[in-house]
Amino acid sequence: MPQNSPEPYEPVLSAEVRAALSTGLPVVALESTIIAHGLPRPRNLSVARELEGLVRSAGAVPATVAVLDGRAHVGLGDDQLERVAGDPSVRKLGHRDLAPALAAGASGATTVSATAFLAARAGVGVFATGGLGGVHREWASDQDESADLRLLARTGITVVCAGVKSILDVPATLQRLETLGVSVVGYGTGHFPGFYLSSSGEPVDWTVHSPEEVVEVIRAKEALGGPASALIVANPVPEADQLDPALHDRVLAEALDACRERGISGQGVTPFLLDQLMRRTGGASLEANLAAVRGNVTLAARIAAAATEAE
Repeated sequence: MPQNSPEPYEPVLSAEVRAALSTGLPVVALESTIIAHGLPRPRNLSVARELEGLVRSAGAVPATVAVLDGRAHVGLGDDQLERVAGDPSVRKLGHRDLAPALAAGASGATTVSATAFLAARAGVGVFATGGLGGVHREWASDQDESADLRLLARTGITVVCAGVKSILDVPATLQRLETLGVSVVGYGTGHFPGFYLSSSGEPVDWTVHSPEEVVEVIRAKEALGGPASALIVANPVPEADQLDPALHDRVLAEALDACRERGISGQGVTPFLLDQLMRRTGGASLEANLAAVRGNVTLAARIAAAATEAE
C-alpha cells in the first residue's frame, strides 16, 4: 500500500516494509505498547530502536505497528518512533479500538490483538512480542479474559512470545487456547514459559528446536487449510536472565493480597500487579521482561528469514 493511498482506513506500509513484502524479504511485526506504555522515558525510545536493530541484525525488516492521526501504520520511521515514545497523549489501542480510533483521527500504540490484526492485514506473517494476555485470576467470578485470545483464534499469524504474563491464570489460559484451536509449540522447551520466568511449570504438547522446524509447522498449517488461527511459538527467557522464581512468587502473592485489600478489580488489576512487581523487585521484573522481548524479536526474525528461504 503506497503512502498516498486513497483508502483512508487501509494500513499504511512504510517504504521499507512495502519493498520487503514486494520482493519477498522477511518482515517481523513489532507492537508499540511497550514503547508508549510499557517502559519509562527516555529508555523506551532506545529500546524501540534496539529491537528494530535486532530484527535487522538477524536478517529481517522490522515493522513496528501504531496508529497516528487516524492512520494505521505498519512500519515506522524514526521520527514516528520518537512520537510514539514521547507523546503522552498516545492512547493504548486493542483490536476493538481500531475503528473508533481511525474514524476519530486519534493516535495510539497497538496491543497484541491490534498489532496481530494489522500485521496480518498487511501480509506480515511473523510477529514478536513479550507476553500474551490471557485468562485472569478469579475468572469464575468476573470472567475477565484478554481480547488477545479470541483475536489469535481467527488470525493466521505466527506469534513469538515468552508465554503469558505470570500474573494471569496460566493453566486456564492454556486450556482456553486449546478450546479456541490455537496451536502452541515450545521453542526448545517442554514447558510453557512464565514470562518473567523460564517456565510456568505447565507442560506443552509440542516442542520445536529450530526456526526451520517452526517453518515446517507453519507450512503444515497452511496446507491443511481450515479456519485461520495463530501459531504461538513459546520462547522462554534464558534462565540466567529470568526473575528469581522465589522473589517472583513472594512479590506476586503480596501484590495479589494488596489488590484484594484495596478492592481493585477489572482492568485495574493488571497494571497494578505489574507496577507492584517492578517496584518490589527493584526493577528486576522489567529487566527480565526486556530480556524476553530481545530473545523473541531475534527468534522471530530467524523464523521469518527461514520461511523466506523455504519458499
